[in-house]
Amino acid sequence: MRHRQAPEPGQERHRGIRKKGGRRTKAVSPLSFCGGVCYTQKLTEYQGKGVYDMHDELLRRLNETKTMSIVGMCKNAGKTTMLNWMLTGGHLQGTLGLTSIGRDGESTDVVTGTEKPGIFVKEGTLIATAKDMLRLGDVTKEILMTTGIPTPLGEVVILRARSAGYVQLAGPSITTQLKSVSQSFFELGADRSIIDGALGRKSLGARAVAEGVILCTGASYHMSMEKVIADTVHIYRLMNLPKAAELPPEAADGLEACVKEHGAALVTGALTDTMVLPLLRSGVLRRCRLVVKDPSKVLLSADTLDKLSAREVALETEEAARTLCITVNPVSAYGWKFDKDEFLHRMREAVEVPVINVKEELA
Repeated sequence: MRHRQAPEPGQERHRGIRKKGGRRTKAVSPLSFCGGVCYTQKLTEYQGKGVYDMHDELLRRLNETKTMSIVGMCKNAGKTTMLNWMLTGGHLQGTLGLTSIGRDGESTDVVTGTEKPGIFVKEGTLIATAKDMLRLGDVTKEILMTTGIPTPLGEVVILRARSAGYVQLAGPSITTQLKSVSQSFFELGADRSIIDGALGRKSLGARAVAEGVILCTGASYHMSMEKVIADTVHIYRLMNLPKAAELPPEAADGLEACVKEHGAALVTGALTDTMVLPLLRSGVLRRCRLVVKDPSKVLLSADTLDKLSAREVALETEEAARTLCITVNPVSAYGWKFDKDEFLHRMREAVEVPVINVKEELA
């Protein structure tokens, strides 16, 4: 991943912060209120009680979710640490099914060359991985079924771990295949399906794939804490776009024509700045509604999202998961680190879900 230079002092943009009377005050997020309930207030209530209450809330969210994906903002964000915490120690109830949308579980990162923790599963876990990965783990395996899903490393098979140990994963690469694997897990007796997500796959935020998303971020993403927080919050906003109560007409003859006629539009492809900004400037997009298939279709900058909100344009999705929590890793694999307390505090201020420091709170 390319890392741009950190901004000069004074040049950082503070997203979610508004200045008033010379002081910074936290802006109210449009996600803070839903159905008359202030989730920011509810979050503050248990965040103020300490780490153990944060864990209680996190465990409640995880155990209420049947299918979940773990998505990393960058390499070395702490995704595998979070995954191992979920897989061991009895944190999740029942039998777990595990697969990956990319390769994972190797002891050395194939991209950065840095050491990384292996994936450790307990006895009874169901695993979907490519055939070539079977020889690399040390668990005792019981092959349950073949899936017919091809990968460069062989067909994906589903096995049961008959002993605790390490595994390596290389699962399906298409969202429909992931949905099929999760269904197979449940048919084989799993209570929960976990998808180890690949970098940049926002399609894992589609509800057809997973009901909930765990978003992992950290100092390895960029040397500027400002940028890490701003970009993480941007992805969080996209992942939590509200589900449309009803679908508007499809914008078959163009977005402008559909919005002018119906006051709303269903965008079947990607929604980009190039499509939206001219219509914002012309005043077409004002007090209307735009619906996309899922968060992966929204390719808008954070600035454009803010402009849509200011023009009272409701951006919704046909199907979407919800963010279960955000994990942060204040230590970069590239030699720098953030002040862990400031990083954690500022991230918690910016979102309305539990935020966990994987370096300390999951130890």
